[in-house]
Amino acid sequence: MELNLSEALRYLGAPGEPDPALLAQLSAMSDKLTRSVTPRYIWRVFPLSFRGEGPTLEGAGLTLPGGMAARMLEECSQAVLLACTLGAGFEALLRAEQARNMARAAMLDACGSVWAEAGCDQAEGKISARFPELYRTDRFSPGYGDLPLALQKDICALLDASRRLGVQVTDSFLLNPSKTVTAVIGLSERPQPARIRGCGFCNLRENCQYRKGGKTCGA
Repeated sequence: MELNLSEALRYLGAPGEPDPALLAQLSAMSDKLTRSVTPRYIWRVFPLSFRGEGPTLEGAGLTLPGGMAARMLEECSQAVLLACTLGAGFEALLRAEQARNMARAAMLDACGSVWAEAGCDQAEGKISARFPELYRTDRFSPGYGDLPLALQKDICALLDASRRLGVQVTDSFLLNPSKTVTAVIGLSERPQPARIRGCGFCNLRENCQYRKGGKTCGA
């Protein structure tokens, strides 16, 4: 598993061709992070039914509301709930860098975001190996499109993420430790197109810092 420096540069908002000195510093920060912290993840598979207001995870009593979940899962018979975190180890590294050098701390924060997503990618590889006959949808998370951020609490409860990963959900439905991702992935007997493309799907588009700078996050 590798940390994608190009993605880290995007999180930093670095325009155009990166300065070699910046790239060298970012690479050093990436190495420090990947030596010190390993993403941890858990996942659980639920049968899907399509009664009522949206796709329902059978046995969990959880319905995923909104148009995006319905579109993403419409051809799926099962759904995977996933949580991945860098844990308290990353938080300690970040606090130490913030005390020494805020510029390096910003680089570490960007690398942390990419490293957490790399953990999700690794988890998807495990899921694919477990269900080689099925096709995965794009993974999508609470807060994207019209999938409510409040679902963080339900997903973490169903995964027992507090006990198993040390992940807590705040009153405003943010995740702690900060570099934690929850997601839903559909499993289908048919090949699935990439559906999550562009700013039109995201409920953060009106206040997005990438869009204000004339860029996109690429999700």
